[in-house]
Order: sequence, then C-alpha cells, then structure tokens
Amino acid sequence: MRTRILYLAVSLLTLVTLGAATFIQDDPFAAILKKLEQFTASHPQEKVHLHLDKPYYAVGDDIWFKAYVVDARSGEPTMQSRILYVELINERDSLKQQLKLPMTAGIIWGDFKLTDSLSEGNYRIRAYTQLMRNAGPDFFFDKTIRIANSWTNTVFVDTRFEYGKGEGAQNRAIASFKNKAGEPYANQNVSYDVQIDYRSITKGRTKTDASGNAVIPFATPGPGGLKAGRIVSSLALEDGKRVTKVIPVLPRAAELDVQFFPEGGYLLQDLPCKVAFKVSDASGRGQAARGVVLDEQGSQISNFESNALGFGNFIINPQAGKNYKARVTFADGSEKTMNLPAAKSAGITLAVNNSDPAKITLRLYTTADAVNAGEIKLVGQSGGVVYLSQRINISKQLTNVTIKKEDLPNGILQLTLFSADNMPLAERLVFVRRADQEIALDFGSPAQTAAARQKMKFDFSASAAGKPVQGSFSVSVTNAAKVAPDPDNETNIFTSLLLSGDLPGYIEKPNAYFKDSSPATVEALDNLMLTHGWRRFVWKNIIAGVNAPLVFKPEKSMRISGVAKSYGGKPVVKGKISLLATQGGLFMSDTLTNDKGEFVFDDLVFGDSVKFVVQARTDKNRKSVDITLDQQNGQLVTKNKNTGDIEVNVNTSLAGYLTANERYIQELERSGRLQRTITLDQVNIVEKKNPARNSANLNGPGRADFVLTADKLTACATLSQCLQGRLPFVLFRNGIPYSTRTPNTPMLIVLDGMQVEGDFLDNINPNDVETIEVLRTIGNLAIYGSRGGGGILVITTKRGDGARTNTFVPGIVTFTPKGYSMVREFFSPDYDKTKNERPDLRSTVYWNPHVVTSAEGKGSFSFFNADEKGTYRVVVEGIDASGHLARKVFTYELK
Repeated sequence: MRTRILYLAVSLLTLVTLGAATFIQDDPFAAILKKLEQFTASHPQEKVHLHLDKPYYAVGDDIWFKAYVVDARSGEPTMQSRILYVELINERDSLKQQLKLPMTAGIIWGDFKLTDSLSEGNYRIRAYTQLMRNAGPDFFFDKTIRIANSWTNTVFVDTRFEYGKGEGAQNRAIASFKNKAGEPYANQNVSYDVQIDYRSITKGRTKTDASGNAVIPFATPGPGGLKAGRIVSSLALEDGKRVTKVIPVLPRAAELDVQFFPEGGYLLQDLPCKVAFKVSDASGRGQAARGVVLDEQGSQISNFESNALGFGNFIINPQAGKNYKARVTFADGSEKTMNLPAAKSAGITLAVNNSDPAKITLRLYTTADAVNAGEIKLVGQSGGVVYLSQRINISKQLTNVTIKKEDLPNGILQLTLFSADNMPLAERLVFVRRADQEIALDFGSPAQTAAARQKMKFDFSASAAGKPVQGSFSVSVTNAAKVAPDPDNETNIFTSLLLSGDLPGYIEKPNAYFKDSSPATVEALDNLMLTHGWRRFVWKNIIAGVNAPLVFKPEKSMRISGVAKSYGGKPVVKGKISLLATQGGLFMSDTLTNDKGEFVFDDLVFGDSVKFVVQARTDKNRKSVDITLDQQNGQLVTKNKNTGDIEVNVNTSLAGYLTANERYIQELERSGRLQRTITLDQVNIVEKKNPARNSANLNGPGRADFVLTADKLTACATLSQCLQGRLPFVLFRNGIPYSTRTPNTPMLIVLDGMQVEGDFLDNINPNDVETIEVLRTIGNLAIYGSRGGGGILVITTKRGDGARTNTFVPGIVTFTPKGYSMVREFFSPDYDKTKNERPDLRSTVYWNPHVVTSAEGKGSFSFFNADEKGTYRVVVEGIDASGHLARKVFTYELK
C-alpha cells in the first residue's frame, strides 16, 4: 500500500538525509504540490497486466489469460473500473476478437479461441478499461504474440530481404512458397501489393522458380529510410484456388540511431556528469556498440561500451569553451561521429546512485554563480503521489542528499528539482525495488522429477515483509520441451505494472531488468530510466493548470441510457421508458425520465449479442417521442508500438512448436474435441428482394410467419375484406382480426410502427398498403412481450416508390450493445476418475487463474501431468489487497 509522505523544510548543510515530517502548506510551492494532488485525485488512472499461459501459440490453441488491474496511484487492485476490454488484433491492425469482462476487485480471467479461420502472423493482445482511455493507448497493455498455423495451412512462406541504400533504393523480397511437406510451389503465378506505412507503393505479378522462390521488387519511398509495412501476396494454385499471405516489412533506416542523454537533462561546464546513451535500429531493437569521446583537438577523454540491448553510460567533465564529439563503432565495423550536447555555463543538475538497496544517494552539482542564489526544492513522486518534498539552500557547488527507500513504493520514482521561482530545473527517473514490498512465495522443496499422468500437488505459503498475505494467484504449467521460454522477453506482472505501465513505448526484453538483482541488471535498469523520456504528466502543465478533461469515466456496470425528446426538440419530462429483451428469457424494466428527458437503466448484466427494445411514451401516453441512446465510441486500433517484436517468418520461427503441436491437433480432431470453421465453396447467389424491407417489425423486416404484398390487395372496399381468406390462420369477425391460436383475443395492429387496436383496421386504405406481416408463433411474438399475446399484424404503408432506407418507428428504438463475454473453464483431466487410453499431448498442462490463499497465507493447487517427457515449467503470479506483487518460476523433469 502506498502512503503519501510530505517533508518539512529544514536548514540544509552539505549533507542531507530526508526523513518523514510535516510540510508547511502556506506558500506558492505548496500550492503547486496541491495542484498535483488535485490533478491525480480528479484524474484517476489504472494499469493492466495479463498473465498469459504461453509466450506463443498456433491456430487451434486457446489463449488463456488472467487480468490484474491496479490503481496507478496506490498500486492496489482497482476499485474504480469494473469492466475490462481485451482484444485480439491481427498484423493488419484489424480487430479480430473483443472480450468484455466484468471485474471484481481488479481481477478477471478469460480466453481467446484461435479458430482455423485465422492465418499465421504477429498478433497483439490489448487490454484496457474505459478510464484508461483518458491517458491514451500508450498506457494500455499491448503485447505482440506470434500465432503460427499448420493445421489448416497449405502454403508456407519464408521470406528474406535484400536492401539497397539511400532514398529511392531498390529492394527485393525473396519469398519461398512451399507446402507442408517442404515441397516447392514451382512455376506458380504470384500477385503482390507492397504497402508501406498504410500506403500501396507497388503492385505487380511474378512467378515462382523451380525452388518456389518469387522475387518481389520495391523501392524505398521518400527520405528517412524504409518505414514499416507489409506485402500482401496471392499464390495461384493448380486447382484454381488462390492463397493470400501477408509478409511483414520491417522498418529500416540508412544508419543506426544513436542518442545521448545527460543525467538531469543537460551538461554543466566544469562539473562531472553521467551521460547515458542508446543505440538502436529502426525497429527500436538495441544494437551493440562501443566508442570514444573526443575533444576539439581529437584527444580521447573517455570511452564507452553498450550492453547487448544497446544501453550504456560514461562520465564527462566538460570544460568551458570546449565542444565534444563521440565516435561510435558498430558491430559491423562501421563508424559514426556525433556532437555531444553543449554544456551550459550556469545552472544546477543532479546525479543519482541507486546501487544501495536501502537508500538513494543524490549529488546536486551547482555552478559557482548559482551558489547561494536562492532556495531550490526537490520533489519525488510516484503515480502522482508525492513521497518527498524538500527545500534546499545551496551553499556549496556539491550537495549530497540521501533518500531512504523504506518509505518509498516499488516502481518508478520521478525526482524533480525546482528553482527558487518554482520552475522545473532538472529531472531524473529512479527505479525502486524493495523485497519487503513484494510477496514471497515459498513452495518448500517441490518435486524435481515426476512421471507421466502423475498427480502433482503443490502447497505454498505467501508472505510480505514476513507477514502472511491473502491474495489471488494465477498458475500456468507448460511443457518447456514444446513451448521454449524466452525469459528475458517475457512480460510479467512486474514488467507490466511497475515498468511499461508507466513508461509507454517499446521496451525491448522487459524481463531482462527483473531477472535478478545483480549489479549489471541494476545498472541496465538505471540506464533505461536515464534514456526513456515518457511521462504520465508534465510538471509545466500541472503548474499552469493545463490538464485534459476526464472524458471517459470509470465504468462501474453495464447500462443503457439516453434522452427522450418531443418532435419539437423539448425534453420529455416524467416520460415512461420501457426496456425489453427476450434472448435468454424475457426481461422487462421501466423507468421515468428526469426534467432533462434523461433516463438510465443501470446495473444490467447480459451476454453478448442481446437485442434490446427501448420504448418511450409521454406522461400522457403519447408515442410522438424521439429517443437518442448514449453510445460510447469504440477505441481505435493504433499502430503496433512493439515493432522490435515483429517476426517476418512466424511459421519458420515456430517450426519446432508446430511440429510438436501437429500430433496434438490430430488427436483433438480424432476425438472430436476440435471445432472446424466451415468454409463454403464460392456460390453465386441471386438476391431475393425483401418484400417488407420498410417494415417496423421488431424482429427485422420480413421476419414473420407470413408476408402479404400489395399486389394481392385489389378490388376490395375495406382492408378486412381484402384480407379475408388471404392470411393463413387469421379469422375476421366484424372487421377485427383474430389468430386461430388465441381466437378470443384480438390481434394487435402495428401501423408503420404505431400500435393501434384491431378495430382500426378498416380505417386503412387498402391501396396505401405495401406489406402486411403476420406474427403468430412464440418466436416472432416474444420480442413484443404481453402486447403480442393475441398475435400481431405489422402493416407497412407505401412510401412513393416503395423504398425507404431508414425506418422510423415513433417512440421505439432497437439496440444491440456489447455484452459480457462468456468465460470458459480450462480442461484438466482427472486420471484418478477416468482412465483415458488416448495420448495426452497438451503443451499447456495446467491453467488455474484463481488460486486464493487463506488468511494464514496458505494455498495449493494440483493437476495431472501429460504424457510427453521434458522440462515442465511452473509460473505463478499474483497480487494481494495492498498491491504487493508476486511471481515465482520453477521447473521439474518428466521422465
């Protein structure tokens, strides 16, 4: 749990240790902190993590996940939002599936079924709440996953690229087309469309050679290198079918990008400064490099070398009147020389040492003319909560400050220096990780070896700071021999909620910063803090009071709301609003409008694709009401920010998994547990015109037991006379229609959407009628509720040429909102009860999204092993009510 701490202004010498105290509130700087507090209180924010059962998948698999949603301010499970959206997005940035899930205390789980209609590719799983839309998609959970396909795939493509240099460079994609057996599709026609940055730049046709290779040429459009895109290729097979394959085109710059980041924001003359650097390619992937720092005379004054992710740092003490350059040498031997940022002649900056697990040491460097120039302030905040605020009188050029970590939360701490006139001077991000703020999971001495189909039972205890905790945990067990883990590139509960949730943008191999607490890992994480420029808010905007409004409110429940107005545009006050749904049983509810004509049906629970009918009447039961429903626009699908995780040849990269998965898919098919999507051959259909296309039938135009058209209504004086004997199972007595199912109850007449009694029938001119629909059966009457007890005649009058695009029904609208998605249960066999002779080839052996520990911190789970030998990997993640996080990974061998 996070507790806000403010500090007292004290007389400062050259050494300061910050400790808890009380902050004086009656000054302009206190007003700035008050603005931050008001901003974070009025702009609540959330963060999401999804624990996935596997790092990659194949068509035919299920993606199982558990969502953890926390308050960005406190780190505790959110109590704001209660609905989560989880989406599966393909590499064309098109939404393939969306789940809407109800949360309890920030926790929910679900799954995606990867049907055989999906193609292989780089997919994304994106998760967010409506509240998170205020901060924008940069702060959503957004992970790229590879989905391979061998089950329904007949064409496998492996592509390599040859690049030219410079603007307008000629590039080539050499795509190899083969079948599942590895045999080439030789001498086959291929059409292609090269799309760069969502724009088609080249279209053409080519032919595969004897080896199945097709050459696709394209030029680099414009300056600045090649941007990301795709090649949409279509291979013509001998049976006349065409198979479309999408080939990713990765961005490519003319040269690697090198950036330098002075600690605190800038260099100062005659004062030492750490300079962090990052070397990356156009996809954002780090590249190894080394280099030297040179002065104006070419003398070397420092050297540096990056780690594998392209990060590093060096120390420089810039002299007044001198400029400096960095000569960088890349892995291929090429070089690049760049100017370092110019040093300022006056100012103050800060240097951080975060290597001590108990404290953070700051050094404040000040130029001589800034000594005794006024009081500065140091502020440290995390999640918008101020944890330290200190006034400092600078009396020397070097001031040491010590910050104890015992009062700080885990995660990113933003340190900012403010000038005497309360303007930001320098800033530094520091990552705090305290073991006592995490949940320790103790499994004792778990089994190291096991047998096929053996029942595995694991007991564990959960504690934080030595005290037992009650929490919710998710468990996945996979066969690592089939699903090879990539530990550094894993997204886990720590990387999502403590790192990428506050530092949006692409972070390569996020778990590399959490894999251990070695000095190299701590330094790598600190270099990431030095080089990442993202912020959840900007101090200058807080000071000026320039903050975006909270457009998207926390979604507490599903609701249907709107406003009812008269045709003249005035609100319908105290109007009766009825809500009706028939799917899954009859549902009806009524409410009244307020003095603004507004109405709301709240706390609704319904599944997806449920159709609602909203009816409005005035306080005098008149139908002349216009209903406008409130509808939330969907979230746009933005470009994939994880460009460094894109794999050009997905099937090839997962060849081992596909081979191992092939037997599993075949076994599921044999046992009838695998559902196929039925793909029909192309059929030419001649559309039959809907005779009741303008109908106000709530079931949909033409969806009736019988439809009578205008050409049957001739040579009769009254409409009842015309209909006598022409409507099956409908009788007329004294001009009033009765259904043979309910011979004593008159049928209801719906005339152009208006409900009238049966005796109104002969007031309608037969020549004005376009169609009459008979509703008699329960399936067609259910949507009308009790009003349709005697049956209904839906009468639609002519509209000139008989065509009407928009059907207007006074006082009635139909609405099909997005409902809750069904949550399935993971199938886990019980070999104690059922003896199954079929081979057990599961790659995800066990998935349990909700293992709850007791008040004493005790928990357990059990499952049965599969048949295949290998290393079985157990991953446990979880959270408690105070926001403490947990993750444990261990393995055992199946022999």
